[in-house]
Amino acid sequence: MKKVPNGDDSTAPESARQSEIRNPKSEIRNTAVVLLAAGKGTRMISARPKLLHDLAGRPLGVWIVGTALALRPGRLVVVVGHGREEFEAAVRSRFPGAPVSFALQREQLGTGHALRCGLARVPRSARRVLVLYGDTPLVPVGLLRTLAARPRRRAAPLAMVVSTLDDPAVYGRIVRDASGRVVRIVEHRDASPAERAIREVNPGIYSFDAAFLRRAVRRLGRRNAQGEFYLTDLVALAAAEGGVCDVAAPFDDLAGVNMREDLAALEERCTDRIRRGWMLRGVTIRAPATVRIEAEAVLAPDVEIGPGAQILGRTRVGRGSSIGAGSILRDVDVGMNVEILPYVVAEGSTIADGARVGPFARVRPGTEVGRDVHLGNFVETKKTVLLEGAKANHLAYLGDGVIGRRTNVGAGTIFCNYDGRAKHRTVLGDDVFVGSDSQLVAPVTVGDGAYIASGSTVTDDVPPDALAVARARQVNKPGYMRRLRDRTRRGAGGA
Repeated sequence: MKKVPNGDDSTAPESARQSEIRNPKSEIRNTAVVLLAAGKGTRMISARPKLLHDLAGRPLGVWIVGTALALRPGRLVVVVGHGREEFEAAVRSRFPGAPVSFALQREQLGTGHALRCGLARVPRSARRVLVLYGDTPLVPVGLLRTLAARPRRRAAPLAMVVSTLDDPAVYGRIVRDASGRVVRIVEHRDASPAERAIREVNPGIYSFDAAFLRRAVRRLGRRNAQGEFYLTDLVALAAAEGGVCDVAAPFDDLAGVNMREDLAALEERCTDRIRRGWMLRGVTIRAPATVRIEAEAVLAPDVEIGPGAQILGRTRVGRGSSIGAGSILRDVDVGMNVEILPYVVAEGSTIADGARVGPFARVRPGTEVGRDVHLGNFVETKKTVLLEGAKANHLAYLGDGVIGRRTNVGAGTIFCNYDGRAKHRTVLGDDVFVGSDSQLVAPVTVGDGAYIASGSTVTDDVPPDALAVARARQVNKPGYMRRLRDRTRRGAGGA
């Protein structure tokens, strides 16, 4: 038994690690991968299929699919069952054009039965079959390369990963003979007290000789505690036919997900790895343990992220930009030298170079924030384009609009974009000034250089360079309030 390094940079951001993977084709030529992903995941206690639960911004099962494809196998066969349509859609969306096919396990008759279903889709030209589980998201690609290459150095029908745990829990135990060779695996439910004391476990990663596997899988029986076809029974058959190569690896990256507690533990490990990877690439993260950066996000050097911030989805942040404490960005393109102040929530939008947003701003989907734009505290935008140098510094709702260059929108301004049936657009030209507490009732257009007086309700278009005043004339009634108070006092005394 020999320990091997995992061959992977575990500190790299996941998006960067996938693009940097080396793929020596000589190691995986003529190799197919079968990924077992048909289980119901009942211990998750969820209507959602287990492999579609989110892990750091990706569906749980998508992680190992990406790792398997990084090997460039001749074919990846994913065995599906519960939630098959949704999971197939997630895989196809993430990996369009990849050599992936799906095999259906109609009945849940055990892992050996699932492998048999997948094996039917493996090309006859494949000489080796790598078998993985869909709920092990952090398996290192370097370990899989080592496993695929190992039997070529020692003629054996099977190579498998083994690991040692202080508490083996419900994992299958590795049983060795007096000379130290692997002879079989005993599942926890079938193990004797002495066997349960074994600390060496089976993480469930195998590399089979394809010809052996096709023969042996037909020999599997169901005489066990669960009445299922156990994939692990193939180990004893391989040991009898030519021996088993075992590759020892640390368990941290090999753990699977059975319950939500497992998912949380793996996500903590995964996000920590992502954060450390970005810091190695020149990103400053304040109070890293409080920051969430998902796997699809991309950060440039000299980005700074404040405590409690969340960088989610396919967010991109350009060089020199800062993301303030508590801000949440999802699927946002942030340019260079942008200042996102604390507690901004932005989604599905773009923020160009030099812009300043927040604090406490909400940037909703479809918003395009131009160069050097200022969006201040408690400003909300939705499907609005703000051109270069525009400003809305305080307390405004700007929905379905275009705001021209250098235009200033005063505090309390509202774009009244919804009439109860349809949305309408407000267009402000360049160099417009909108006074505080104004309402613009869409559809309406304000020409370049126009001025909206404070407190106006604008319902008609405003020509360029015009002054628009749309409010009732003020009327003062001298002494009215003194007389009202006197009447109120007399009334109270009479009662």
